[in-house]
Amino acid sequence: MEKRIIQTELAPAPIGPYSQAVRSGAMLFVSGQIALKPGTNELNNADIATETKQVMENIAAILQTAGLTFSHIVKTTIFLSDMAHFGAVNQVYGTYFTANFPARETVAVLGLPRQVNVEISVIAAG
Repeated sequence: MEKRIIQTELAPAPIGPYSQAVRSGAMLFVSGQIALKPGTNELNNADIATETKQVMENIAAILQTAGLTFSHIVKTTIFLSDMAHFGAVNQVYGTYFTANFPARETVAVLGLPRQVNVEISVIAAG
């Protein structure tokens, strides 16, 4: 099956040897996004809600470039620096979905790139 790289300037450039997203058939695999502002190397992380919103906006830009929306997401993975952030992250995350929620797991990890508090990856179909 053929794979196609999805790249947009509306989301932050990768900070390592990976693509923003890869499309294979009807599936789109979006790499973990952190709160980097597109076109800069700056973090938008004044607080956990702001950080999460930037992550979700980065995901939205990649989905849009691939011709998809949040309604196409079938699976998300949320990585947190501390489970104490779960409630605030969940509150912001939930505003991006209206029904038919994707499958999801949320885990706390020892560390994340650039010492951020949240990273989210998604898989979409469409």
